[in-house]
Amino acid sequence: LITFPAATQYFMWEKMRLPIGATFCVMTLHFGQWMNRVFNFYFWARFPVNFTTPSLMIPSAIFLDVMLMMTGSYMFTALFGGMGWSLLFYPANWTWLAPFHLAVKHPSGPLMSIAD
Repeated sequence: LITFPAATQYFMWEKMRLPIGATFCVMTLHFGQWMNRVFNFYFWARFPVNFTTPSLMIPSAIFLDVMLMMTGSYMFTALFGGMGWSLLFYPANWTWLAPFHLAVKHPSGPLMSIAD
């Protein structure tokens, strides 16, 4: 998951000195995922788009770009930026995972969450 943003980040940093490679790659990936969900799931298969779960990688990509901009070293960016990428991935997705942890009263009686 981190290989394509890292490769884009390398190209944009070496050729253009722009520290936005990972964010650019993730934004184009999200645009491609949106196109896939709308055209393939909704238009072609008539599958509800809200049943396809996204994954939000934008905060992780911004962190990776900031690490490259602050350190200027690929080694430290790979070590600390990769660690930050993985540590920010789950908390970034809490915004769309939060409704699944609400309590729901089932007809059979027990009070459970949608995630159960």
